[in-house]
Amino acid sequence: MNLTKKIIISLILGLIVGLGFNLFAPNSFEVVDAYLLTPLGTIFLKSIMMLVVPLVLFSIILGTAGISDPKKLGRIGGKTIAFYLITTAIALIIGLSMAYIIQPGAGGVFETTTADFEARQAPPVVETLLNIIPTNPIDAMAKGTMLQIIAFAVLIGFALARLGEKTKGLLNLVAQGNEVMMYLVNLVMLLAPYGAFALIASAIGKLGLNALQAMILYMIAVLGALIIHALVTYGSAVAFLAKRNPIEFFKKFSPAMIVAFSTSSSSATLPVSMRTAQENLNVSKSVSSFVQPLGATINMDGTAIMQAVATVFIAQVYLIDLTFGDLLTVILTATLASIGTAGVPGVGLIMLTMVLTSVGLPVEGVALVLAVDRILDMTRTAVNITGDAACAVVVSSGEDQNNLKQQKTA
Repeated sequence: MNLTKKIIISLILGLIVGLGFNLFAPNSFEVVDAYLLTPLGTIFLKSIMMLVVPLVLFSIILGTAGISDPKKLGRIGGKTIAFYLITTAIALIIGLSMAYIIQPGAGGVFETTTADFEARQAPPVVETLLNIIPTNPIDAMAKGTMLQIIAFAVLIGFALARLGEKTKGLLNLVAQGNEVMMYLVNLVMLLAPYGAFALIASAIGKLGLNALQAMILYMIAVLGALIIHALVTYGSAVAFLAKRNPIEFFKKFSPAMIVAFSTSSSSATLPVSMRTAQENLNVSKSVSSFVQPLGATINMDGTAIMQAVATVFIAQVYLIDLTFGDLLTVILTATLASIGTAGVPGVGLIMLTMVLTSVGLPVEGVALVLAVDRILDMTRTAVNITGDAACAVVVSSGEDQNNLKQQKTA
């Protein structure tokens, strides 16, 4: 039995065990969760997160060094940013449309007076952009500040490419370090079925059916929009821009999607998603090493969909009508916020408070969606990393076509 099937079985078993404890033995669940499920899930998450910073550093240095032509680096960077911004805007439009079709907050009885949520302030966009350049790269790596790590790695890779033979030894060392990280990823993935079981069982056991039933329409709206965006937007991009079979794309990338679903973390899934894109989707290492780590930091289509649906849901609960101008503001704010708040912890909820504030909705409404956010976070993380892979496939395909044209004209 391959690893993907083992993880799927573990997810199903975790769902059953979590529901069983919640319905029939809630008191026992607290003990089992505290001493077994949470520790097991934490061990898996920490094991894979341990590899993220060195893998991002090594892979982006290699990727940038492999793109020695500054024009080529600029072209790939431009395509990547454009893809992420456009798909995020499309995701928001799909989310808003689904919310207005399903009307998740209309007619329901929701408690709004006891909402308990303290809004956190997002840093100004200018501050985020200035903070991309690290004053201390070692400190950035210690704190896991991804944008700073990416910026430092790009500069190192560019320098190695320009210096050529003078730094060949260092480049070989980085390549060897990258191979070690990839080997460790394969090793840690042996824990994936156990980690997935523990994480799902813990989440479902804490949540239970009552919270799910109260928010069922909201969940349907979010999940429906996520599925449509993944299948239609990413599927179309792969089919028309990369000239690849979208069914084959989803099938071959499914192992990474399943890991993303169980971990709820784009960064934690990054080692697996990069390996899957390179080995299963034949994405070049130089493109994958640049596009996917950047996407794990700034590409949040799944989160954008949640914000769109949550904004309409909260407006409906509070009986506030949103104008067409408000909807345009939601699209613009959330799209720019996905770049402006990149790398900020708890970014999803920070972005949602920014969107709510921009259209005059009470930020206390965020508390209404917190109960089921953990479950939805699993699915939107899977969508996020699928978008990163779709972008990598599109960019890699474009570069392959450019190389063929250059060979023909040579």
